[in-house]
Amino acid sequence: MAELMKLPRNETGIGVAVALLKQRFGDRLDTGEAIREQHGHTVTWIETQPPDAVVFVESAEEVQDVVRICAEHRVPVIPFGTGTSLEGHVNAPAGGVSVDFSRMDKILAVHPEDMDVVIQPGVTREALNTYLRDTGLFFPVDPGANASLGGMASTRASGTNAVRYGTMKDNVLALKAVLPSGEMVKTGNRARKSSAGYDLTRLIVGSEGTLGLITELTLKLHGIPEAISAATCSFPTVEAACNAVIMTIQMGLPVARIELLDAMSVRGVNAYSKLDLPEQPLLLLEFHGSDNGVKEQAQSFGDIAEDFGSVGFSFTTRPEDRNKLWQARHDAYWASLALRPGAKGISTDVCVPVSRLAECVTRAQAKAEELGLIAPVVGHVGDGNFHTLPLIMMEDPEEVARAKDFVAWLNDMAISMDGTCTGEHGIGQGKAKYLLPELGEGALTMMAAVKRGVDPHNIFNPGKILLSDV
Repeated sequence: MAELMKLPRNETGIGVAVALLKQRFGDRLDTGEAIREQHGHTVTWIETQPPDAVVFVESAEEVQDVVRICAEHRVPVIPFGTGTSLEGHVNAPAGGVSVDFSRMDKILAVHPEDMDVVIQPGVTREALNTYLRDTGLFFPVDPGANASLGGMASTRASGTNAVRYGTMKDNVLALKAVLPSGEMVKTGNRARKSSAGYDLTRLIVGSEGTLGLITELTLKLHGIPEAISAATCSFPTVEAACNAVIMTIQMGLPVARIELLDAMSVRGVNAYSKLDLPEQPLLLLEFHGSDNGVKEQAQSFGDIAEDFGSVGFSFTTRPEDRNKLWQARHDAYWASLALRPGAKGISTDVCVPVSRLAECVTRAQAKAEELGLIAPVVGHVGDGNFHTLPLIMMEDPEEVARAKDFVAWLNDMAISMDGTCTGEHGIGQGKAKYLLPELGEGALTMMAAVKRGVDPHNIFNPGKILLSDV
């Protein structure tokens, strides 16, 4: 398991702040054990550290009220979206107050002519795209889970469409956030570019709630493609599949999505989603463009894949067929759990330069086998990002130790390849110790200086990203 920091609790301050918040918010302040456990829950192996109270906010002004009360009494504040993060981001290692943004779910303005939208942070990805459907526009960042867009911005989320449309950092034009002082900051306007001062938008995007609580987002939108085709293609080995990906990217083929499932993942997906895909390493792709364009792109990829021994190449433009395939991909986590009933899935991700992808994935598979671990692999491999999911019986300490060694080894290997310990999950608690070897002491010193300057009393999501108590 991740080595969690033991942070001191401000018992007196917490007691006073919770009492004041109860007076202010009434029934929207909850101290019940079940709701607190839910708001400290992580969908990984990191120990749950629940907050002392959960407050359900409904406006930016209410967020400011919460922060001002907590700041006055030096009480930690932890933002909560939908709880789908994977590295302990919502834990409360020093106790404190969880701020639940689920009721701040309004779409404030859509500007079709400028292709942008202004929303509150509790809006989910699926809800936004449902709302936008009649405008001919969509928001492309798709991490798989129906996460809140505020949470996606806070963790700099990515996903299946990143190879064409980029990640959250590329799709947030501006935001508003409450600082640890209770002051509201606005980081930009709706202009598509700006040279006005420090890039505060991208400072807060990815800061995991340690610098500001996002209360409003202005997001780029994209036109719904005229035509979409999905393709599947099996390969004799993971290495061959990865090499086909490398060639596809190097040739500039404009794929929108390109996903890898190893044979073990395909077996799980077939059983869970009732498909009949060949149980070999699989690439699942999607192409966006004109009717003729998507057909040409699919055929061009088929030619590339053939050079790497592909079998069973097929593509479809039928929406029902595409949706079935992508739903199966999004359900791969649950499908993998069914491969070993009773096991806990330990999802971890790394990202490397695309040229190192085949080597990194094949070495990861070999290491898992060497350690006797069942560890399916899936990945957004078009940008060098992949996930492994060791399936662990948590009651077996020796197996847990082997899984911990594997995750550490994988992070170190990715960093040694000039990659990163996390392509999209974020740092949180689980990956904090890998920042130093990845970025060096100078970068961490600068991050700590920024944190101290913005949050001198360390009340915003303490114990996340930086290992030292700044």
